[in-house]
Amino acid sequence: MKARAWRNGGAIAALLVAGLALGATPRIASAQWATTFEQYYFADPSNWAFRNTYPASDRLFNAFDYGHAILYERLYTRPNDDPSALEEKEYEFITKKLLMKPPRLPLEEAAIEVEYAKLAPEAKQMFDWAHVLHRQVYDILADERVPLEQKDARIARVLAYYKSRPDLAFSSVPKTMDLMEGEDYGATFRRRFPKFNGLIWAYHWLQVGLYEPLLTANSSSARRAGVQATTRRFFQMLENAPENMPRVMPMTPAIAPTFTARYPELATIFDNLHGMHDVISDILASTIVPRNEKRAVILGVAARYRDATSYVWTRKEWLEMADMMGSNNMGGPAVGFSAYFPKPTVERGATMAEIMKAMGHDHGGQATQVTSPAAPMSAPAAPKADSTSSSKHVHPQ
Repeated sequence: MKARAWRNGGAIAALLVAGLALGATPRIASAQWATTFEQYYFADPSNWAFRNTYPASDRLFNAFDYGHAILYERLYTRPNDDPSALEEKEYEFITKKLLMKPPRLPLEEAAIEVEYAKLAPEAKQMFDWAHVLHRQVYDILADERVPLEQKDARIARVLAYYKSRPDLAFSSVPKTMDLMEGEDYGATFRRRFPKFNGLIWAYHWLQVGLYEPLLTANSSSARRAGVQATTRRFFQMLENAPENMPRVMPMTPAIAPTFTARYPELATIFDNLHGMHDVISDILASTIVPRNEKRAVILGVAARYRDATSYVWTRKEWLEMADMMGSNNMGGPAVGFSAYFPKPTVERGATMAEIMKAMGHDHGGQATQVTSPAAPMSAPAAPKADSTSSSKHVHPQ
């Protein structure tokens, strides 16, 4: 479905599906086989609690789904468009109209990213499955009927349900920045589209940041006030864009430290989710990944984000990197912030290798273990500017 149909309002109903019940499997391009299947929420009494208690914030997630979907579709189907098509026209529509009045129900993203969904349905399903996990965790934490101690057991069950799909589940082992930035196509998207990239990173800031007021506030009224304040902070990021937007990808330990300390596996999964969002944007935007290789490269990256052996950090290294990068470069804290944004200390869109080099370190967050024995692969090259030259890529196992 074309974006203009959405704007004209004539086809919005076709994009909405109640409660993430995604009924139609995306069509697959000829000569491709995909064996993934969709799966519904884990049956938990807290389901829909966040939507019922915080409808304004919940509806933003539906708009975020549109933003990710239209981004991938435009990058794949219109690779030669001037950057202004995303940086100005689409950005203005999303920030001035869609986010001001977001959809009431989740979107059927395959109706927006039609060609991308056919290109890599497996990667799309990984994102969908992780977004279900996100929403179920919000629901449990937002349920005022359940004491916090009991919420831990509920969340553990939801996490186990998520991990029961190894074909879709992101690893709960931290992945290094080399997987996100180490290939020759790394950072292509953020450099070509700094404003839209900042919008995506602001999405990710809010998605992990909302956990903090739900956990740190000591009353239902304080939680409501905290969620509202964190949501307002997101909108402040969009003012004078990209000035107040994150300069590096928000990491959950920096933005949501309370949540990370209590649920480290979830925090890791969400960082890996957001990292793969960036990588796919880079692959689709890059001219050094031929069009007929994009599917294979995407599936290779997806396999790395699911496994527990390649491009890994220890939890200690992951936490230290988040602390070193600083929340001030990621949009600032999600709770207890001042009226002013903190002063950033790095260049916008800088890669980890560039930042580490500027700090006088040679080890730019490289993998503790680079490859899985089942899939030998050379260590990733240092990030380079996008070009038309040939490049090695991460291919599937």
